Amino acid sequence: QVQLVESGGGLVQAGDSLRLSCAVSGRTVSLYSMAWFRQAPGREREFVASISRSAYNTDYQDSVKGRFTISKDNTKNTMYLQMNSLKPEDTAVYTCAADSASWVGRSLYDYWGQGTQVTVSS
Repeated sequence: QVQLVESGGGLVQAGDSLRLSCAVSGRTVSLYSMAWFRQAPGREREFVASISRSAYNTDYQDSVKGRFTISKDNTKNTMYLQMNSLKPEDTAVYTCAADSASWVGRSLYDYWGQGTQVTVSS
């Protein structure tokens, strides 16, 4: 059983950067496709970014392309989301997810973290 723990959220101003981390325990991160989703108050959860098991493929929601970068570090057993040029509309709870399939993309994942709050003030 894999466990996911997010960290790195916080309160920042528009234009700032944050790096979210998703630490994987129980299994090695190299065995999983992984993704970030987010949910703002009063809105449904939405896909943000995903990375394949090999880390060869990545996918991003249009609104974050060019600003966010997803990556995995096998030596630290951690997935990251580097978020630059943050906007108030990026405010949400960010949750990481994992699946043992080689590439899941925007589909459902088997394992989920608890989430970390990101708040961007204008």
